[in-house]
Amino acid sequence: MKRWGLMGLVALVSCMPDGPTTPEALEHICPGVTAGELPEATLAMSPPAARGEEGRERFIVRYRKDARVAASSRVQALGGRVTAAFRTVPAVAARLTSRERQALAADPTVEAIEPDEELRALGPATLPALAFAGAASRGTVQGEYTDGLRQVQANAVWDRDNDGVLDPGAPTGTGVKVCIIDSGIDPDHPELREAMVAGRDLLDGDDIPTDSGSERWGTGHGTHVAGIIGARPGHGGMGPPVLDERGVMGVAPGSELIVVRVLDLYGRTHMSLVMLALEYCQEQGAKVTSLSLGGGLGTPTTREAFKAALEHGMLVVAASGNDGGNLVSYPASDPSVLAVGAVDAQNRRAFFSSGGSSMGLVAPGVDVLSTFPRALGAFASLEVGETQPLSRSLLYGPKGDTTGALVDCGTGETLDSCGEGGSCDGFIAYVRPSPTPADHIMVNVMMQGARAVIFGNDTVESTVEILAVPQRGQWVPAVTISQPGSSLLGRMLGSTAKVSVNAADYAYMSGTSMSTPYVSGVAALLFSAVPTATPEEVKRAMLSTAKDLGPNGFDDGYGHGLVQARAALEALAGPRP
Repeated sequence: MKRWGLMGLVALVSCMPDGPTTPEALEHICPGVTAGELPEATLAMSPPAARGEEGRERFIVRYRKDARVAASSRVQALGGRVTAAFRTVPAVAARLTSRERQALAADPTVEAIEPDEELRALGPATLPALAFAGAASRGTVQGEYTDGLRQVQANAVWDRDNDGVLDPGAPTGTGVKVCIIDSGIDPDHPELREAMVAGRDLLDGDDIPTDSGSERWGTGHGTHVAGIIGARPGHGGMGPPVLDERGVMGVAPGSELIVVRVLDLYGRTHMSLVMLALEYCQEQGAKVTSLSLGGGLGTPTTREAFKAALEHGMLVVAASGNDGGNLVSYPASDPSVLAVGAVDAQNRRAFFSSGGSSMGLVAPGVDVLSTFPRALGAFASLEVGETQPLSRSLLYGPKGDTTGALVDCGTGETLDSCGEGGSCDGFIAYVRPSPTPADHIMVNVMMQGARAVIFGNDTVESTVEILAVPQRGQWVPAVTISQPGSSLLGRMLGSTAKVSVNAADYAYMSGTSMSTPYVSGVAALLFSAVPTATPEEVKRAMLSTAKDLGPNGFDDGYGHGLVQARAALEALAGPRP
């Protein structure tokens, strides 16, 4: 087996993960290998630190109501840069230097200067490793109805006889506008083309809220969220072998989607953009707004903005957060917002799902299948001998088929982890669970000759970990497998394995970001059935009929329970014949 010596490492140093490397470990590196984020890609992917002028910070300047008209001119007179002026609250967003801020603080017309806090997508864009509940099957979906759709009873509202066809006259969300404040979508996705009726990109300043820019796609977050709400029946994209030509169905397949892009390519935004988006949603006549993002703390101004949205007749639904603690993130914790946490397919609270006293409902948020930017999603399969363990591809990883000997690479944390089993002729690395980030592990085993990577799992309850790699760089196909599959593969080392990752217009994702649109979609069904209902009436119907999980009654982990569309509809509109 040919390995490199120290003199051949100069070109690879910039690609290597941080941490000590011994001379012995370096001897295991194969010649000519590039792995991980390349220096130029790293530069291109590095998030812009402030996106503003040097020395300026983002603030929301709140004025006394009688001084609102002059707010922008006062900021500008002091040299500040106004980035947004709001209609529903007496405030402007501005970028200020320390001197300008001090001058404004002394202005008697200024009521408060609040931070314009950063918020983030509450899905894999900010959580690179998430567990999901393994399915008993090989991962195929029967018809267009996903497990999550059935879990919230959506199909029991518009397909009561379960024949796969929408019932004539049944509530499907028709006539209800749902606003998705997120990363934008792939507007040409076949499941979403007819669903979007209006859009705004608050980052690029146009009316095309596309989740892309600078010749690259963003996280796909908004496209995934949009499909959960409004994917159209019979409009499937590229989905074999998991899906047939019909694709998937949204919770409210007749709803009209308004899409507002506020998240950048890194899944980040600021509260001022969310507030602008809220106002746009109101202008467009949205009855429901879905927010799969969070961060920061509420302020008097933000609370007033969400209260204004509610009073305008719009129900705002937001993700509870992904830190797994007992504090619901903002804006889900706002008193005018309905907070949603995540459960898996067995109705167990997802380990990452944040809870707390302001929790409202839970919905599927683990291993959720939905739309994704065309050809950027992927479905994986794994064959080792006669066995086919359930597997999932890494988000944003490369596609293709790879065959080779299955080699135990331990935890993959060092450059000699594959031992003598590794070969520069190529092999498939089997990696055991480790706290080390997946991309670092992949770099290590790729440098030792791995042409594909299988991530094992030691969690008992038939789970797998979904991982993501950076969207640019040099990678190999990689999949994750369940704990039973891991146990099996541990006894088949040395066997020939085949890893297949096929491009798709769909992807599996996890997070409270995925739970939120389920509840938003159910709300759209209720508004569709009873157009005169108020947001409070719709919310009350969902809370009062939720499936109680965990301790009896309300609890911090599950809130009022799992949202149930048919039960909520009957509570709001009465039993249907």
